[in-house]
Amino acid sequence: MGFDSWRDFAEPADEARHEKKRELETKLILSSNARGWNFAGNLIAEKNLASEPWELGYALGTSRPLALAATASDCRFCAENISLGLEMYGGLGEQHELTLSRTSHYVAPAIAWSLPKGITLRLSPAWGLTSSSNRMFVRFGVSYEGALFR
Repeated sequence: MGFDSWRDFAEPADEARHEKKRELETKLILSSNARGWNFAGNLIAEKNLASEPWELGYALGTSRPLALAATASDCRFCAENISLGLEMYGGLGEQHELTLSRTSHYVAPAIAWSLPKGITLRLSPAWGLTSSSNRMFVRFGVSYEGALFR
């Protein structure tokens, strides 16, 4: 977001732990599906409530399951349960200085595995594209999608 860089991660964890952040984050998420592919774009605005300027960012991505047709049997390792994708994201500066320079940008392949009962596992290594970016890091996630009321 904004002008965040690898230097922001240089602070020792025991010092960063005591810092309290109060922020508001807004996102505009647009998505479309075509021939099995999902295309998505996000515009992000984040505001530190301690009167700092709005920081801006973006994310662009695409993904597709390995198979579009579901098999008749219930299986965990079927191709339709595994999706591959590619994402690019980074900072766009601040509200009074919209720019791509001096900001971090990343490219990240992604794999997602959908398990029964609404659980999805995700893994995405990311590589920095600019001198402000971290060289490389890995994101992972576990999500659950289920009905609140039946």
